[in-house]
Amino acid sequence: MITLTNKPSRKPLQEKLDAFERLLIMMDELREGCPWDKKQSIKSLGHLTIEETYELVDAITDQDMKGVKEELGDIMLHLVFYARIGEEQGDFDIASLIHQMCDKMVRRHPHIYGDVDVNDAEEVKRNWEQIKLQEKQANGKGDEPKRVLGGVPRSLPALVKSLRIQDKAKQVGFEWDTIDQVWEKVKEETNELQEAVASKDQNHIEEEYGDLLFALTNYARFLKVDPEAALARSNKKFMARFNKMEQQIIDSGQNMADMSLEEMDAIWNEVKQDIH
Repeated sequence: MITLTNKPSRKPLQEKLDAFERLLIMMDELREGCPWDKKQSIKSLGHLTIEETYELVDAITDQDMKGVKEELGDIMLHLVFYARIGEEQGDFDIASLIHQMCDKMVRRHPHIYGDVDVNDAEEVKRNWEQIKLQEKQANGKGDEPKRVLGGVPRSLPALVKSLRIQDKAKQVGFEWDTIDQVWEKVKEETNELQEAVASKDQNHIEEEYGDLLFALTNYARFLKVDPEAALARSNKKFMARFNKMEQQIIDSGQNMADMSLEEMDAIWNEVKQDIH
């Protein structure tokens, strides 16, 4: 069992409990007194929660800790909101869902709450996936076993979903041995995409393009790079460079629509020197 040492200085537990109690009381007041809050359902909150989550990701990408704090607060409000609606419907309440979550954490951390020894984070992750799979099999209906990939949410964005699929497959040993093998797969998929482009079969092109993205996602995993975060970073960099290029063109009295690609590219290359 792991022994916890060097705990950081933290606020007293009672102060945290008082803050959480304030949030629960406020949710009761909003649910009972505000017309907008009263009409919300678990379904109606769904897209709003997704929006708040993306706003949190934006703040994380920008390394804006003030923004992270604010967006986490918004998401916490949503979680309490769901719990209040669940309680009204007799499905669950904040206490039951917290206890259920804590019980799950105890089961999936036998190296903390049991007598299992682990050497590193990867071993913890493998144990987690194995325990999770055992739980799903135990809770399965009839004789049909729960599948390794059965827990991958259907609604995940495709890039995140591919990473999750590959990570789950890895936990049962379905994994390349070396990063060089993964790169060879990327090159293989690149060649197949080029062949599809040459065939001018749009359906085939889309299929091979997807295969290449999947292989690149796998390569990112071997590089210990989050592909979603990496792409978000590239998006942010491109937008910053493009906006600056556009501003320079506006300041010069020109119109982008009237310029050639070569003219814009010359300004782009200047901007690249300032924004990395």
